[in-house]
Amino acid sequence: MEQTIWGHLPVLMRANSKESIEYILQALWRTRKSGLATSDRCIIQDMLQLHNESDLDPLLVCLRMLIRRCVYENTSKEDIPMLFPGEVLPELQKLLTLLLQKFQREWQEDVMKDQNIVPRLKAMTWNMANLEKGSADPAAVIDLKLQNDTPFHSGVQDVKFQLATDSMDMMLKAMHCIRDQFSTMDEAVNGH
Repeated sequence: MEQTIWGHLPVLMRANSKESIEYILQALWRTRKSGLATSDRCIIQDMLQLHNESDLDPLLVCLRMLIRRCVYENTSKEDIPMLFPGEVLPELQKLLTLLLQKFQREWQEDVMKDQNIVPRLKAMTWNMANLEKGSADPAAVIDLKLQNDTPFHSGVQDVKFQLATDSMDMMLKAMHCIRDQFSTMDEAVNGH
């Protein structure tokens, strides 16, 4: 009978420790764009006590597939165990689930940094604070609703902050500069 890709996961049981498996997952993530260097391959091969280098590739393909599903498919921490078919040993499922859960947020943040996606302004409200008679420093409380369209952290985020008169002036000057920059760009594009 042909061995499925999942049938290669038990090779991980040859590792001496949880830290060894953690190292393998981290090495695969670190080299996700470049591929494993020969030195990393040798280290992993030694950790898993593999005599034949060709036994390593199917395992690495399986682990990379798991990492991709965990990171890119917006899999919740609770759903990570469902990535494994029943043929994967329960103790191996549990260990890999714990490690994938441990690194999921960090890896997703790495992806977001790579994509350089920032939230967009959805709404803004404000009100005045410190309006009591005795208060010398009135301030505006700004409430921004930011729409995050990244695959891992989609939704609306609230950001609240307070502005006093001096910081309001500084912010307005910066906003005027941005508006002027937009106007300049618009004129260049439209030829006016």
